[in-house]
Amino acid sequence: MTEIIKNVVLVGCGSFLGGAGRYLISTAMKNVGKGLPWGTIVANLAGCFIIGLLWGLFSRSSSEGSNWALFLTVGFCGGFTTFSTFSKEALIMLQTGNYWGFISYVALSVIAGILLVALGYSLMRA
Repeated sequence: MTEIIKNVVLVGCGSFLGGAGRYLISTAMKNVGKGLPWGTIVANLAGCFIIGLLWGLFSRSSSEGSNWALFLTVGFCGGFTTFSTFSKEALIMLQTGNYWGFISYVALSVIAGILLVALGYSLMRA
């Protein structure tokens, strides 16, 4: 198997597991709170923290380009986080006049996401 095909399979398998995990979280949280898509928020923030942990871990051992790093970061975290869904839901909030929901959703997702990536990275680099 060529290197590129192996990498595509690694990313695809990781994406499948990440997407399945995101679906389970969204399903479990569909009745939590009103006005914000909490399943998407939780998946995005958890994914940010996980990718921070993985990034810190893999950078400690110089294995950022390893099969595991590709499978877990590009594959799993890429399939688990939902930026495209996030963008669609934010646009719907704008289109329906839910400006407070839009501002809250974008600010919470982006700022907390960046902070959680930094926290995960710091924890694994310590």
